[in-house]
Amino acid sequence: MSGRIVARTLSAAALGALLIVSGTPAVFAAPQAPPGNFEEVIGLPNGFQPEGITIGPGGTGYVGSLANGDVYVFDARTGEEIRTLDGPGTPSVGLKIDKRGRLFVAGGDTGEGRVVDAVTGELLRNYTFHSEPTFINDVVVTRDAAWFTDSQQAQLYKVPLGPGGALPAENAFEVVALTGDWEQAVGFNANGIAETPDHQALLVIQSSTGLLYRVDPQSGVATIVDLGGALLTNGDGLLVVGRTLYVAQNFLNTVAVVRLDPAGTSGELVDEITDTDFQIPTTIARFGSGLYLPNARFDTEPTPDTEYSVVRIDR
Repeated sequence: MSGRIVARTLSAAALGALLIVSGTPAVFAAPQAPPGNFEEVIGLPNGFQPEGITIGPGGTGYVGSLANGDVYVFDARTGEEIRTLDGPGTPSVGLKIDKRGRLFVAGGDTGEGRVVDAVTGELLRNYTFHSEPTFINDVVVTRDAAWFTDSQQAQLYKVPLGPGGALPAENAFEVVALTGDWEQAVGFNANGIAETPDHQALLVIQSSTGLLYRVDPQSGVATIVDLGGALLTNGDGLLVVGRTLYVAQNFLNTVAVVRLDPAGTSGELVDEITDTDFQIPTTIARFGSGLYLPNARFDTEPTPDTEYSVVRIDR
């Protein structure tokens, strides 16, 4: 690793959890990487201001820009640029690729979520979810819908997918209010989103409190996930692999590793990963045995010359 230090704190349950996870498939077949060396720090264009990341089949990675909405496309093995998809001039925050080669992009303070072709960048749909105050922060694509979070409103936005993944009309989304245990707090609220291991519900992290919620997708009822008192402070992007949840804790420069029960009602914090190359990582994508996190550098004033990167760590 050429002098690179990765710090890990393992509980007694961690080893068993990681061994089990390594043999558990995700919702769709996870992209597999052949053996070999991978770039550990992947440079992005100066001034890019990254936030969201996703990786498609074959190891093609996508990183969105908060500055202008561009999406930088790169090879997850080599780190080399493939292309850049032009943005709309407004932010690209969280993003996910589906198995049909479409990028679902959260639009931040525009209140929008858009869908673009992952090869050409062509805009396929643009959904206006809410007006100010709003911050459409992250998205997850499930079997039958794309779900977007709003860090300023106690609600999720559901874009239902029709047969063959057909996109609905731009006014055909649903607003699902967060109820139950959910309490809107000062600051950023709903942020990262993922599916539970059994794919029956959603997991949503509340950044301002560090609480993790299980959300019923039909009713919007949110229940606090029992983590034995552990808080996921500064929780941002979420990634579920098997029964393991990875949480990017941005300003802590840490990835929390949580072993969940299948329904996502409870879990145990089994690992905390830090890395000397972390500079406020926000979101997480997986390729093979690696996790990829963009460094948002929120503690640094952005300029056209500010350097940004994506860091790869081993799961």
